[in-house]
Amino acid sequence: MTQVLSVCGLLYDQCEYFNSSCTGCQAVQGSTFWAQEAFSDKICPLYQCSVMDKGYSHCGQCPELPCKNYTDLRDPNISEEEYNQSIKERVSRLRQMAK
Repeated sequence: MTQVLSVCGLLYDQCEYFNSSCTGCQAVQGSTFWAQEAFSDKICPLYQCSVMDKGYSHCGQCPELPCKNYTDLRDPNISEEEYNQSIKERVSRLRQMAK
């Protein structure tokens, strides 16, 4: 089975909200349920930056990955160790996609 990645490298099949509250960032053009609640423009800042501003398909196409924008956007419900591991895994997936 092919894994489907979000713009930031999350695996949709591992997201508890996918297919319930969320259909994926590409499907909603960055206006995910959590971005609608968290940001005044209602768009995920990573989607805004990579897709809308820079014209990429995902963050892995950007030579600045992982940038401050990428590393500053974090799930407050996970530990520092989980967060660092998540960044490492997501960046790796995205770089593989960009090849």
